[in-house]
Amino acid sequence: MFTVSVLSQLNSLPIYLICGTIVLFVIVMSVFFMVRAWRAGTAIGMDKAKLRRVVTSSCTFTLLPSISILLGVIALSGSLGVPLPWLRLSVIGALHYETSVADIAARGVGLSGLNASEMTLKAFTTIALVMSVGIIWSLIFTALFNKGYLKKLQTPKKAAKSGGKSFGDYAMNAMFIGLVAAYIGSYVGTYTSTGDYMPLIVLVVSALVMAVFTFFIEKKNLVWLENFSIAGSMLAGMASAVAVGALV
Repeated sequence: MFTVSVLSQLNSLPIYLICGTIVLFVIVMSVFFMVRAWRAGTAIGMDKAKLRRVVTSSCTFTLLPSISILLGVIALSGSLGVPLPWLRLSVIGALHYETSVADIAARGVGLSGLNASEMTLKAFTTIALVMSVGIIWSLIFTALFNKGYLKKLQTPKKAAKSGGKSFGDYAMNAMFIGLVAAYIGSYVGTYTSTGDYMPLIVLVVSALVMAVFTFFIEKKNLVWLENFSIAGSMLAGMASAVAVGALV
């Protein structure tokens, strides 16, 4: 009964109004700049038919990746309510960031994870604060250093001496591998301590599906599959959890 009360408060009308106002502001701002871009294009003599094709293709390639974002909202809404995940993933959040940081913050306040049965208002407040503070630095750094960064991007890039890759490429790969290793370690630890093998099954199935997507994208040049890779991997992992749960 307590869990229902907590989730009802997280899905209350005031929370929807607060989050909806922010999302509406972002939508209005996007439409404003879209109209300005259209007018600027016509002002310099661009063909309106080409502009319409650009708008259509942009909308198409924007809607397809949003499938994975929708799945992220659904996954987080069970423990955090709908408004906060909706706001975070609609404005500035990223799927891999929001889910991982929310889980880390939940474990930091003493929960076993993002479990609706354990969620409290204090835990929710801490999780929301950690998610917001963790992502706000991108806005601050953009406001302070974006001008210099743009100048660097406009400068012709020199190939790195070793294999054509820069330090940033290696750093990003290393950070991603470290993140994956941390998750795998936590899943193995969960299995050895509690015997729960479901996270490992979901991990293996999702990784295999992502590997299939990567094969077709890189080897068969089906680049358009990138829009479906995350969503497809998530759906396959969810389906495997449901199937194994029904069989066991």
